[in-house]
Amino acid sequence: MKRLILVFSVLLIFVVFCLAQQPSDKKGYHIKTVVIDAGHGGKDPGAVGKSSQEKDITLSVALKLGNLIEKNFPGTKIVYTRNTDVFVELYRRAQIANQNKADLFISIHCNSSKSSAPYGSETFVMGLHKSQDNLEVAKKENAAILLEDDYTQKYDGFDPNSPESNIIFSLYQNAFLDQSLLLSQKIQSQFSEKVGMLDRGVKQAGFLVLYKVAMPGILVEIGFLSNRKEEEFLSSEEGKNKISTALFNAFKAYKAKMEDDVTPYAGNMDSLSKAVITENQPDTTGKMEITPLIEPKDTAATKPQTRKVSFRVQFTASSVNKPLTSPEFSQLKDVKVYLMNSLYRYTTGDFATLEEAVAWQSQVQGKGFKDAFVVAFYNEQRISPQEAIKLMKNN
Repeated sequence: MKRLILVFSVLLIFVVFCLAQQPSDKKGYHIKTVVIDAGHGGKDPGAVGKSSQEKDITLSVALKLGNLIEKNFPGTKIVYTRNTDVFVELYRRAQIANQNKADLFISIHCNSSKSSAPYGSETFVMGLHKSQDNLEVAKKENAAILLEDDYTQKYDGFDPNSPESNIIFSLYQNAFLDQSLLLSQKIQSQFSEKVGMLDRGVKQAGFLVLYKVAMPGILVEIGFLSNRKEEEFLSSEEGKNKISTALFNAFKAYKAKMEDDVTPYAGNMDSLSKAVITENQPDTTGKMEITPLIEPKDTAATKPQTRKVSFRVQFTASSVNKPLTSPEFSQLKDVKVYLMNSLYRYTTGDFATLEEAVAWQSQVQGKGFKDAFVVAFYNEQRISPQEAIKLMKNN
């Protein structure tokens, strides 16, 4: 019992902290603190090109971006996870952001490939590995933890070389996905329209540097060091100036949007240029405004579930409450609906284990719901999969 109370206390503190980071519904909200994270550093060079290292390019771009923000928005505080060539653990980067109560986290990286052909920029938000390519990018960036001491203890047992760890970790969801998507889209638009880079899209993957930040956060891959032409561009002062300016312009547009409309971005995800993410993806903003909706066929006489933690597959969301008997749901079993942040979210299945839910997710995707993903509930209240796993372990 004491252990259960402790778990609830930790979860409550986390939720309250997340709520504190969210834009309030009152006028006058401002983005006051931005944490800029230059990827890699010190003993961790990151991607290595023919004549450059990722750690040097990311540091230069990070400092230039910070200077632009400070110059144009004097009221905005800039915090760097590193401003010199030093090694900073991934967990520490998130810790820096949380301790400074940042409103935004921007992690800057350079990409690489076994082939010299790929080029262009792509921006990631925390979430599912949507493809093998996304998984490989995440594994490459997460591999930095192997340079840390006791990394399995610091990252809840995560091992970047373990397929099982990557499956579990890929289910961790960013509680600030909407805002992160908005900034990501603006970054990709700037790179494409102003810098002339190939837009490789807005994507999801499980990055250790993002999963514990309690604010909107993105990881941007500004180009490929494995591509000779792009490496030359990124290594040049002109290239770094253009990249940092594009990031600044995206931040400026994001800032204007957020401060003008304090309601978290919940527009049509189809508007994201070349995005692989749609409206059906996780849409938790941290406000935790969740209302379970019971259809008439479910009555008070229905037997309560014997387990408190359950996993389901969310397959769509709508601004209109559709009946669970809708023909579009006919291929799915155990369809339920809950209201969260003004959207009706539909789930299918109800499983005691994460493995069963993941297996059902694949079947749901095969039925045409390509963006289906796993969600977890505790006493019919939506929680993150990692919180559910912790609750199950502690019980």
